[in-house]
Amino acid sequence: MHTPDHACDRAHDIVARAIAAGADAADAVFAADTALDVSVRLGALEDVGRSEGAELGLRVFVGRRNASVSTSDLSIEALDTLVERAIAMAREAPEDDWAGLAPADRLLHGKPPHLNLDDGVEVSPEALKARALAAEDAARAVPGVSNSEGGSASAARSVMGLATSHGFAHGYAVSSHGVSASVLAGSGGDMQRDYAYHSARHLDRLEDAALVGTKAGERAVRRMNPGRLESGPMPVVFDPRVGNSLLGHLIGAIAGSSITRKTSFLLDALGTAVFASGVTVRDDPHRPHGMRSRPFDGEGLAVSPCCLIEAGVLETWLLDSASARQLGLEPTGHASRGVGGGPGVSSSNLHMEPGHVPPATLIGDIKRGVYITELIGMGVNGVTGDYSRGASGFLIEDGVVTTPVAEFTIAGNLRDMFLALTPANDLEFRYGINVPTLLIDGMTVASG
Repeated sequence: MHTPDHACDRAHDIVARAIAAGADAADAVFAADTALDVSVRLGALEDVGRSEGAELGLRVFVGRRNASVSTSDLSIEALDTLVERAIAMAREAPEDDWAGLAPADRLLHGKPPHLNLDDGVEVSPEALKARALAAEDAARAVPGVSNSEGGSASAARSVMGLATSHGFAHGYAVSSHGVSASVLAGSGGDMQRDYAYHSARHLDRLEDAALVGTKAGERAVRRMNPGRLESGPMPVVFDPRVGNSLLGHLIGAIAGSSITRKTSFLLDALGTAVFASGVTVRDDPHRPHGMRSRPFDGEGLAVSPCCLIEAGVLETWLLDSASARQLGLEPTGHASRGVGGGPGVSSSNLHMEPGHVPPATLIGDIKRGVYITELIGMGVNGVTGDYSRGASGFLIEDGVVTTPVAEFTIAGNLRDMFLALTPANDLEFRYGINVPTLLIDGMTVASG
């Protein structure tokens, strides 16, 4: 099994080879992972999958030119060939005035923070099978459930190391455990599907499989016999498991590449109110056991909690070194890095702070509206902010969530939606992006 130290050594070695072969600067990522997953259906084992692999990615700079290559062949001969190919590619690449290693004075110095992301637990296929069966059995036991798409359980561990030619070399490991169930309710042409899942870095923090399964079954049954909505403007309430996608659109709009390319609907919004004053959005890479926690970013920069939206105001872009140089700003520690290619940007553990009222109060003032539990399609324009997605959920009548509805579209513009957004007080940390129940008044609903 690979360790963070081994990953660092691998990355450092290829960087040293690149410098010795004539590169002016270089960085490298080594990533290794193992994963085991078991799926069952109708009480019987359906599939057992195991994967194991390791890859090395190298980026080299020759003057203002750079190239990136990757390989899963870690033999000495293959690595020598990789270095030669990378340098040859860089010499033929176009010049890039903005690319380069992260500023040396911004690198993480000293020991990375310990975020307790790897529990070191090895899980047997038998234990995963039992967990998957428990989830599916609980889902199928819910009255009204008529069929199953299956239950699954998984366990994985990943190790990564990052090294640069200007002095950075660190690595870390993460574990992950998951359980899910997906079932159908009803019969004939009126069958409804729903699901539930949970994942955690530590096995002892994973939600009970039977609880996950029961939730999946109850959700599917609740969706039976959906009606249709009339078209028109109305309040829309987003369940937290789908409302977090709105923050995903925010991140895409404030990513450095979107700003430098002028392809963001928030291009001129820095320092202005883009949400209502009651909305604050925070990013915390240091959350212990967090699903997106990390001790440093994809360029080796130190990371720290930050506020993206403070009382409705956009406080920062998300910048790697290249986009920061182009904008004349400082990198923000949000670089993300895979094995292939150069850095991009991403948030870490993102959440919207809860509001002051419970969901029942938020919904209680709605004469007629819709509660969204599923979004379909990706009709979102990141340049204009235009938003249109298929949806299903439940009718809200006189402040009460009532009957299921399906086959309709919700539409608006993200700028207007953000400004009209009100969060409830029911925030839970379950995913990489977490939000409470969200109300957006005045969206356009169109019946399918």
